[in-house]
Amino acid sequence: MFRSRANTEKAPTDKVTADLSKQPRDPQAPKGRPTPKRSEAQSQRRRAASAAPADRKAAMKRQREARRADLARQREALASGDERFLPVRDKGPVRRFVRDYVDSRFCVAEWFLPLAVIILVLSVIQVPNMQAIVMMLWLGVIVLIIIDSIGLGLRLKKQLRERFPDTPKRGAVAYGLMRTLQMRRLRLPKPQVKRGERP
Repeated sequence: MFRSRANTEKAPTDKVTADLSKQPRDPQAPKGRPTPKRSEAQSQRRRAASAAPADRKAAMKRQREARRADLARQREALASGDERFLPVRDKGPVRRFVRDYVDSRFCVAEWFLPLAVIILVLSVIQVPNMQAIVMMLWLGVIVLIIIDSIGLGLRLKKQLRERFPDTPKRGAVAYGLMRTLQMRRLRLPKPQVKRGERP
């Protein structure tokens, strides 16, 4: 009640300065240095803008070259069967065995595309008897492919269980069945075994 005014007025300002010193400074507006002139700021911005694209271009060029080199290595690996540079989906002993197992056999599915082209050409011929023959051919090809694929899938699954009991085999059978749909000479990675040669 009888305090002097000087003490009471000083206290709040001391608190405010203490609070300000504890607050973190904004990194975008640091104190303690003069604000640069407009011409200096503009020249700095121009330098940064002109330097950035050159670095970006160089980085993009390096990335493109690295990507090209990787793709070239992958193409060579797909042709030669080199495990080190194969794509991830083709790597590993399980996938290699599946490829060899499929490539060593004759599969009806590999002739699907040529047969489909022949059947489509025959279906263009406007003869009533020909249309019935074409429908029977389509049905026969599809049934043969389904039966062959089921048999191959079961045999392949059994072989994988015997040869790789502790290795993950997820997707291996589907990988093999997809390979049967490609003609042998168009398969990638290229076949490493002959027909009839057991892996």
